[in-house]
Amino acid sequence: MSRLRTLLRDQGLTLFFGTLFVLTLVGQALTGLAYFNEEQRGAGLEPVTLGQYLTSSVFAVDVAENWQSEYLQFLLFLFATVWLVQKGSPESKKVEDVGRESDEKQKVAEHSTPDSPAWARVRGWRLSVYSHSLSLVMGTLFALSWLAQSITGATAYNEARLRELEDTVTWTQYLGLPEFWNRTFQNWQSEFLAVASMVVLAIYLRERGSPESKPVGSSHETTGVEG
Repeated sequence: MSRLRTLLRDQGLTLFFGTLFVLTLVGQALTGLAYFNEEQRGAGLEPVTLGQYLTSSVFAVDVAENWQSEYLQFLLFLFATVWLVQKGSPESKKVEDVGRESDEKQKVAEHSTPDSPAWARVRGWRLSVYSHSLSLVMGTLFALSWLAQSITGATAYNEARLRELEDTVTWTQYLGLPEFWNRTFQNWQSEFLAVASMVVLAIYLRERGSPESKPVGSSHETTGVEG
């Protein structure tokens, strides 16, 4: 097998969703520009170029508000699945495994294997950090994208108010406005619905060969088993 084919096989999932991300981001940029320029012409203003639109607060806030909700979804799912279970779902661990689990089961420190990550083989602050590294990174990405949403949202909001010859608001004032929280909640509720739907539907429905599904012949009550 050639090196390229090996790369495509071994990194296929990342490449597939990475490509979809780029394509849909381009689609968002082009359709967003068309919609924005329609509004500009309707208001008697000059249309903007693609470059101007991509560097505008309008585009930035639309991107950031979606990113922050996605990272929040995964962050909460990481925490929730440590302590909460859903009997019958492959998205849940087994009912008896609730909690952080033993060092032996987690293969850390003296229970590590030769191919364990370096920070998993030693006790101390490095093990503590690495034990929560995924949620730390997800939480940081959520915080940064939510901050970006709030800043760019405030800028876009003020630009719209200036066009209407209205007073602008500060960033802290914007954080208390319904406009900001409406943008936030409409994304959060959709993410939470999607996660809840996947957890419950995977109890009764199957997708043969997918690790997100139980084996086709598994009982509905089988928990924490992937296909």
